[in-house]
Order: sequence, then C-alpha cells, then structure tokens
Amino acid sequence: MNIPFLGRRRGSPQARDPEGIAELLSECELLRDHAHRAGVRLDDSADSLEALDQLVPGWRDYEEILPWLGNDAGLYLGTVLVRTVPEARWVIREDGQPVVRLVTGREFDVVAAGQEWAASGVPELSQLYAEVAES
Repeated sequence: MNIPFLGRRRGSPQARDPEGIAELLSECELLRDHAHRAGVRLDDSADSLEALDQLVPGWRDYEEILPWLGNDAGLYLGTVLVRTVPEARWVIREDGQPVVRLVTGREFDVVAAGQEWAASGVPELSQLYAEVAES
C-alpha cells in the first residue's frame, strides 16, 4: 500500500514525527465505522482484534470496499502492535508501504495481512497479533 498522503505532508510535523505517523495510520475510519455499527469497540487492544475476528464478514459482498477495509484492518493490527508490543514501531519503507518493525529488526507487512483477513478471514487478526507479539 502506497500512502501518497504522507508525501503531501512532508512539510508537516506529523510526517517527520513517529508519533504523528502512528496517529495518521491509526485512523482506520472505514474499519472503525463497520465495527461501531456491529457493536464492537476498537480500543487498540488485543481483545478488540478477537472481536473483529468474530464479525460477520458482510463486506465481502462488496468488492469495491474490500481493499479499503483490508487496508484499514492491517493498519489497525499494526496500531495494536505498536501500542502494545514493547519497542514495536511503524516504519515507512522506500516504496511507501507502512510496516511494523520489532526491536529484533523483523518487519511485518500488516497491510497485506489485513487484506488477506478481509478477503478470506484467514489468518485471523488475533492469531497474527499473538504470533508477532511472541517474536
């Protein structure tokens, strides 16, 4: 996923500030709206990932929103990782793709994982979180 809006904000403090980037990536408006309508509270916790895994995937009937929702799901997974796994942080690769980097140097393309989850439900977001958090 290329984040072109980050390029337009290069002059803004948020584009240079890791916390600002984290804030931008955590918005996930489409996912948050779907979750809210389903009664799921997204509080940036591992438990909220489990709740997302339990949602009825009605979005799969709408191919036009599937990539956007998958993108948001990946960014939300990354947000939970960055906020709960010690020293995990967002990194924007040269190609514009946001990934989560652990203190060990391992990187996780959470957006690709979110898109897989939105399309098929596998692997579950909570399962991915557990695997990454163990690393």
